[in-house]
Amino acid sequence: MTKVNLNEKIPMTQEGYDDQRKELRHFIDVVRPEVIEELKEARAQGDLSENADYDAARDRQAYVEAKIRELERYLDNAEIISASTDNKTVRLGTTVTILDLEMDEEETFKIVGSPEADPDNGKLSNVSPLAQALLESSVGDEVTVKVTKPYSVKVLKIA
Repeated sequence: MTKVNLNEKIPMTQEGYDDQRKELRHFIDVVRPEVIEELKEARAQGDLSENADYDAARDRQAYVEAKIRELERYLDNAEIISASTDNKTVRLGTTVTILDLEMDEEETFKIVGSPEADPDNGKLSNVSPLAQALLESSVGDEVTVKVTKPYSVKVLKIA
C-alpha cells in the first residue's frame, strides 16, 4: 500500500477514480462480510490462544480495514484529471507511444495518478522516472530517463 499525505491532492483519471470506488465497494460489501464470517467460524472452534484460523482471520481483517481506509483517503483526496485535448504535449491523462532507443522497442502507456498505476496493463504512474522524463515532451522529442542506468526514449505519438 502506498503512503498518502492526508492533505495532498492525488491526481487520478475519472476511470481510475471509478475503479477505486468500485474496489472500495467490493471491500466493504463483499470482503469485509467474508472476514467477519471467517472470524465467527474460527471463534466457534474454541480456544483462541492456539487457533491458527482465528489468527489468520484477524490478520486478514487488519489488512481489509487498512485497505478500506487507504481507498477512502485516495477518494477523499482525488483530483480528477481531465483528458488533454491538444495531443501535442505529454501530460497526466495522456497516452504516449515511445521508442526505447537502446532496445529498439515501442511501448504505449497512459500517464495516470499513482493509485491507478498498473505498468503491466499500460498505466504508468506520473511519479515514475519514465513518466517524469516524458511529462511536457512532444512528438519527436528524445528524453533521458534518470535512473541508476539512464536510458533514452523517443516520443512517437501522443493521444
